[in-house]
Parts: sequence; structure tokens; C-alpha cells
Amino acid sequence: MSVKAFELVPAVVREQVMGEKVRINIECVECCGKHLYLGTNDCFIHHFILEEHTTAKGKLAYNTQKLLHKYLGLKKPVAELKAASALERLIVLCDSTITVVDMVTLEPVPFGGTKLKGVTAFCINENPVTGDPFCVEMAVVFARRRAVQICTVHEDRVQMLKEVATPEQPCALSLDGYNICLALSTQYMILNYSTGASQDLFPYDCEERKPIVKRIGREEFLLAAPGGLGMFANAEGISQRAPVSWSESVIAAAVCFPYVVALDEGFVTVHSMLDQQLKQTLSFRDGHLLQDFEGKVVLASSKAVYMLVPLPLERQIQDLLASHRVEEALTLTEAAQRNIPKEKYQILHKRILQQAGFIQFGQLQFLEAKEHFRKGQLDVRELISLYPLLLPASSSFTRCHPPLHEFADLNHLTQGDQEKVQRFKRFLISYLHEVRSSDSANGFREDVDTALLKLYAETGHESLLDLLASDNACLLADSAPWLEKHHKYYALGLLYHYNGQDSAALQMWVKIVNGDLQDSTRPDLFEYVVDFLSFCTKLDLVWRHADWALQKDQKIGVQIFTKRPTSEEKMGQLNPDDVITYLQKHSQALLLYLEHLVLEKRLQKEKYHTHLAVLYADKVLGLISRSSANEEQLSAARQKLQRLLKESNLYRVQLLLGKVQDSELLLHERATLHGKLEEHDKALHILVHQLKDSPAAEEYCSWASASQDRSFRQNLFHQLLSVYLDPDLPGGAQTIAAVDLLNRHAEDFDAVRVLKLLPEEWSLPLLRPFLCGALRASVHARCTSQVAVGLARAQNLQLQHDRLKYRGGPVLVSEKKGCQLCHNTFSEPDCACLPGGTPVHIHCVAKKARDFPIERQHENAHHSNHT
Repeated sequence: MSVKAFELVPAVVREQVMGEKVRINIECVECCGKHLYLGTNDCFIHHFILEEHTTAKGKLAYNTQKLLHKYLGLKKPVAELKAASALERLIVLCDSTITVVDMVTLEPVPFGGTKLKGVTAFCINENPVTGDPFCVEMAVVFARRRAVQICTVHEDRVQMLKEVATPEQPCALSLDGYNICLALSTQYMILNYSTGASQDLFPYDCEERKPIVKRIGREEFLLAAPGGLGMFANAEGISQRAPVSWSESVIAAAVCFPYVVALDEGFVTVHSMLDQQLKQTLSFRDGHLLQDFEGKVVLASSKAVYMLVPLPLERQIQDLLASHRVEEALTLTEAAQRNIPKEKYQILHKRILQQAGFIQFGQLQFLEAKEHFRKGQLDVRELISLYPLLLPASSSFTRCHPPLHEFADLNHLTQGDQEKVQRFKRFLISYLHEVRSSDSANGFREDVDTALLKLYAETGHESLLDLLASDNACLLADSAPWLEKHHKYYALGLLYHYNGQDSAALQMWVKIVNGDLQDSTRPDLFEYVVDFLSFCTKLDLVWRHADWALQKDQKIGVQIFTKRPTSEEKMGQLNPDDVITYLQKHSQALLLYLEHLVLEKRLQKEKYHTHLAVLYADKVLGLISRSSANEEQLSAARQKLQRLLKESNLYRVQLLLGKVQDSELLLHERATLHGKLEEHDKALHILVHQLKDSPAAEEYCSWASASQDRSFRQNLFHQLLSVYLDPDLPGGAQTIAAVDLLNRHAEDFDAVRVLKLLPEEWSLPLLRPFLCGALRASVHARCTSQVAVGLARAQNLQLQHDRLKYRGGPVLVSEKKGCQLCHNTFSEPDCACLPGGTPVHIHCVAKKARDFPIERQHENAHHSNHT
């Protein structure tokens, strides 16, 4: 899984180092900003300035200028160079001795303090603990000593701080804070020189292979382990990263986050610290130095110096995306956060997520793509624009530049595979639905809703109607032709309605109902149109389409009027009189509307009740006159008429009576009408002698007296009994009916009056139920009255007791006592008493009452009975 992470760029060529000398070799290298220092085997230090520039092809190159070279005079190779930029000093290890030279002049700097001779290795603490910015902390290893010395280098002296004993002679070391990572002769270990704690890591043979101890970050080190592994270890001796698998013959390593660069005899390998995978391999012969300095990676052979220039992370990420390595690209993007300013990183991260989403979108990995689009806050129009014609023509959207993907459109993606086309469309429907319910569509809601409508219409999706019935931003100009193209005429009507074009909506629906347009979306569309008209506030549309609806179906069409309010005061409501006039040519609808007004709305207007009753009567008479009418129809029509005649008190009785007077079949109706006129004798005559329907006669009496007092009810039942017992009427007295009436309604008769009416020859057993009921009622009434009298007497007794209780003792009046009102003495015994028993003159009380009526009322309310 290769990726180009670095480019090898020459920095110092052979001629700049050795000139014409053949045996000169580079032994060590140090870089500090633009300054490059080389130590050679002939005891020289060379000082170069590196100037970066970009070639015509856009690649990075270096202009190298040699400033100075200096001979140290020791005739030994320069083994190590370390820059102390804060002191403007260069620390040099040559001939096992550490010396300090000026970074500019390369002249030795005399300094006092500890002499550092016999040194085999040293390192600088890049995480110093002293807190002094003008000194450098350093760890030093001496020959033939099992110890490490911690010292500080100042501008004019070297000061030893501490010596730390080690189990074996150290071969290599690295320092971070108080932690020293050591390569001993047989193993690696980590030592804390502050606490003295140590931790053995793993065995390693220094004689067999050169050890590598490299600080890569705060309290973390990289070590060369057996088996060709690069092991990571922290200050506690724990590896928090998986090892890197590199060559067995690695001689040097460097770190340029997020990569580990390793040098062996013939190659430079680049591994990722994030997934430990090999990312790049560079051929490099005769290399023996590899070091990193503040983000720069310097690679040197014995004759020349090169820079491993890291490609910008963004370019690396784009290369990974170009090869569809999405997860690696995202991992690298997240790792780049530490090296990029926050605002710039957020922009980069969103773009990478969007690009990754489109790659997975193209691979039909829709779940992953949706998640990346969501996290990357994708402008959903980028996605919609891939689907031909979905974006509205009025949309001002243009695709992102540089582009987020390589697709021209959906046709390019699917190459004509219709199954794939449908899968892509289903994904977009799902994604747009989620976007629409969130805040992500703010600012371009019209584009989203219009695209969603087009997809719903094209795929026949069931959510099309839900979209149009809810709050939406579908553009009418774009959506209407699309709905018409896909024969979604009912939905088109909804769209017209949502945009306030109710007339166009109704025209569309009427065409569907009439069969002019084919759309089976709603089988009950006619009922829907009627319902729509019943709530429509535009009365011109209601009147325009009402006739069409009534011609289609009067029973359903009349709901245009029956479902809407009837008050004339509110907008969109109709005057019932106007509706009744309009419905004159639609008899069934007129009847249903009047039933709605009278029976459902309970409007108390005589003309509506009379009109309905007349229509009922006409219908019944019409059925009677038709020989083809069946009994069920006639019975149902008569029941409606009879119910209205009984329940309503507002119709014109004489008018109705005139209509049914001549029909011998409508005797029940005539009886009811006579009852409404208080002509109970006529009604009972019809029921008893013409219809011979005793149960109907009894029911009539109960109905006619339902809202009357007991006396009226008794009189009506006595009237019926008289009709039964009248011998002069045709058929004579109806004894059995009279007996049944008495026995069933004993409580509705006055027994004394009944006994006077009954013929003497009737036997008592016939009237036993009546007589028992009458006797029981009489006894009950007597007992009830006695109880009432007893209660009244008790109440009267209680009142007398209360009156006596409130009476006081005797009132004493004498000639020596004065009236409280006039202060004159009493000349006669007649007096009145104030509350409290105080005697006063009667004429004084009367005078006070005349002068102060309110006070008089008060006194009357609390007066004493004392006189």
C-alpha cells in the first residue's frame, strides 16, 4: 500500500564537502534552521546555509552556500555534532572529548567546570527540566564506566548535576525530561534519574548490530529490536503503538510525524506510525546517516547530503483518495490535526470527509457515504447535481472547485445499469429525507424539496403525497411539469393547492374524476373533492363546482354544504336560504340538506321544519301513488315523516294536515297532526275506530302527555277510556281494550272517576290488576300525606319552641325610668323594647323608624317580641 510521502532532494554535493580530496568522508551532521553543519573524518567542521526554492516544475530544491569550514586540530574524525541555538554554540564530540565552538565562527570557546574527556556518546535533553533557557541539559556516557552523567552546558562552563549508575556499559542513549532510554551491551532499559526507578525493556546484542535509541516525542522512544522490528516504548516501559516491521539491517532511524523513516544498506523505508504499514521505499546506496531536525529529515552518504522532503499532508491525503484508500486517508487526516492550525484543519477535514463520502458513494457503500457526508457537512446540492434534471432550473448552485469527485453524473456512474440507477435513487431519497428533517437544508430548502418531489414522482414513492401535504418548498415551475410527465395528476393538484391555486387544483381533480386523466392514486377522489369544497373558503369555487358534484352523486355532493358551518357571520360560510334555493333542482340533495339543518343542526326555524315535513309528505304520497313502490321504501319514508311530526313543534300543522287529509293510508300521521292541534278526541277516534289500533292509541296518550302535568295525563287517558266505553260509536263499546288499558296504566287514572264510568255488570276479577294498583296507590298517597302532616306539625312545634326561647323575662317600667330615645319618664305602662330589653316610648320608636328607614329595617330584622 504505497504512498509518496517524501521526495529525495540533494542538499550538499560531493564537491562542496571534499573538493579535490578523495578520502574525505562525512561522519556526522547537524541542522539548525537554515544552518547545516557537517563533521568529517579529517577533523573538519563544515558550515553551510540551505536556501529553499521551488523549481519551474513546482518541486522543492535547495541552494546550498558554504560559509566556512574549520579544522579542530585533533586529527580524529568528528564523531558527533549538537547545536545549542540558545547559546549560539555547537557541541562537538571528537577524539572522545567534548568541546564547544561558536556556531558562527566555529572557533573553540574556552569554558570552565567539568572536563568531558573519554566520552563515547552524549545526547541533548529536548525536554529540559531545569527551566533555564540559557543552558543545555545533556547526558554523557564515558568509556569503561557503568554510569551516565547528567550535566548542563552554559555559555562559559559545563556543570555536572548528577551521575546515575547503570548495570552495564551504555552503548547509546536518548534523554527526555528525567527519563533516560539506554542501549546497554545486552539489553535496552529506561531509567528515571530523579526517582532512581528503572525498567528493563528487551534484550539486544550491541556487538552484533548497532543499537538505535531515538526520542520521538514526549516520554516516548523508538528502539531497534531483534527480528527487524522498530519498537515503541514510553517512560513506563509500555508500548502504546504496534511495532514497525523494518529491515534486519537498519542502521539509522528518524521520525517525521506520522512516519518512521529507516535506513539500511540499500534502501530508505517509510512506515506509518498510525497503522504501521510500509508506505514508501527509496533506493539509496552507501547511506550511513539519517537524522531528523525540527521536521527536516537529513540523509547522508559518506560523500553527500540529501534532504528527505515530506510532501504536504494534504497532497498525501489526496493521493490516498485518488487510489480509493479511504480509511488510510481519514486516519492520516486526523493525525494531521497536530500540525495544522485549527481553522484550516476544520476546512481540510470536512473536505476530506466529503471526498471520502463520494468515493464510497461510487462504490455503493451508502451507509458509510451517508455518515461521511453528514460529518463533513456536505452541501447536499453537490449530491443532487449528480442526478440529471433534479436541481431546479432556477438554482444558482455550481459544483465545488476543485471537484470533490470524478463523476460527471449518474449515467457516468452506472454505465446504463438500471439496477444501480435505482439503488442510487433510493439512497438519495433516504439521504434527502434525513437532510430535510434536520438543519442541513437551511438556505437551499427549495432545491432539496424539489429534488425529493421529482424522485418520489419518478419512482412512484408513497411519500410523495406526504411531502405535498406537509410544509414544503417545492418550486411550482419545476415540479408541475415533472408531475405531469409521470402522470401524478392528483399530486399535481395538491401542489397547486399548496401554492394557493385552488382553481387549478380542482380542475385537475375534476378531470381525473371525469376520466379525462388517468391517475389511480386515490380511488375516493370524488369524495375527497367534495370534502375539499366543504372546507374551501373561496365561495366562487364552491358554487362553480357544486353543480358538477351534485350531478355526479347528490348524496355525496350535498356534503359540500352539510359539512361546512352555517353561520353567515364567518368567512367562507353559506346562508342556508341561499343553499336551499340553489338545491331546488336537486331534490335528493335538498332533502338531505334540510335533514341536516333540522335533525342535526337543530335549527329552530319554522320554514325549514315545514319544508322538510312537506318533502317527507310528498315523498310518502308519491310512493303511495306509485304501484311499483315496495313496502320497505314506503315504511321507511313514513317512519321519517312520523318521527318529524312527533318531535318537531315548529312546522305548520294545518298545511301538513291538508296534504294528508285525503289519504286513507296516513291515518297515523293525521292522528299526530290532530294531537299537535290539541284535537285529542279526533286523534283518538282515528286510532281507535278507524285504525282499531289500541296500542297506538295508548302510545299516543303517552306521547301527547309527555311534557304535561299529571292532571293533563289523567284527563287524556280518561278520554281514551271514554272512547272505549262509548256504546254509540260504530262497533259499540270496546270492553277488552278498556280493561287492558286500565290494567296496564292503573297509575294514570283516578280510581273514583273510573268506578263511576264502569258498567255495573263488569266483574271485579276483570279489574283486579287495576283495583289492586289503585288501592295500593291510594294507601300510599294516604300514608305519604300523613307523613307530610306529621313533619309539618313537628316543624311548627320546633318554630314555636324557638320563638319562646327568644322571648326574654319581664320588662320593668316605672315613673322613675326614662325613655332611652327622648329621655322623658313613662306616664303609662305601654312601651316598646329595643334589642337588649331596654324600654322606650312607642311613639319614639315610630318617629325614629320614619326618620331613619334603613335603621328601621335593621331593627325590624332583629326586633324583640317584648311589648
